[in-house]
Amino acid sequence: MATIEANSMEEDKAVVPPKPRFEPLKAHEMSEGGVQFRKVNVPAHRFSPLKKAWMEIYTPVYEQMKIDIRMNLKMRKVEMKTRPDTPDVGNLQKCADFVHAFMLGFDPMDAIALLRLDDLYVETFEIKDVKTLRGEHLSRAIGRLSGKGGKTKFAIENSTRTRIVIADTKIHMLGSFLNIKVARDSLCSLILGSPAGKVYSKLRAVSARLAEKF
Repeated sequence: MATIEANSMEEDKAVVPPKPRFEPLKAHEMSEGGVQFRKVNVPAHRFSPLKKAWMEIYTPVYEQMKIDIRMNLKMRKVEMKTRPDTPDVGNLQKCADFVHAFMLGFDPMDAIALLRLDDLYVETFEIKDVKTLRGEHLSRAIGRLSGKGGKTKFAIENSTRTRIVIADTKIHMLGSFLNIKVARDSLCSLILGSPAGKVYSKLRAVSARLAEKF
């Protein structure tokens, strides 16, 4: 009896078909052959910088990410779409984030990190979100954020490994989630009136802790 059961078990094992192996789907196959689009608005003040830096934006998007990109002069938008040879559908959104970061004022060499790394984000907040300031008080707060010759901004960027753009009352930050949080805390302290020296010392302590963690 035992031998019959053993034989039947061996037969069952032999009958099990091999696991199917599927090739990864291409971007155009995931959307049932349809082409996916993204459009990014071009603000009036970023039109000239876009013309100058067009090849720096076009080359990585078209050649590395395999995404079609063009400038629609009539609509004043940068248009992107997937191609049959686009390796990953996520590339389209990465390219849209890259172009959007440039429109916010980031240098193409900094914004290109969005194409190469997965854990990078762009975060924006306004000075009025932290404290309601008007007139000279607002001007002084913006001055405190930049520092003399941009010294304070560069110090925060270097110690938190982020990139910061101060565009009037809006502040844009590019970096990883944790690093953006540290940079934002420092910027908020400056807006609330903390002296730069105090912010630097706190920043050094937090940066040392982050370095230990990673």
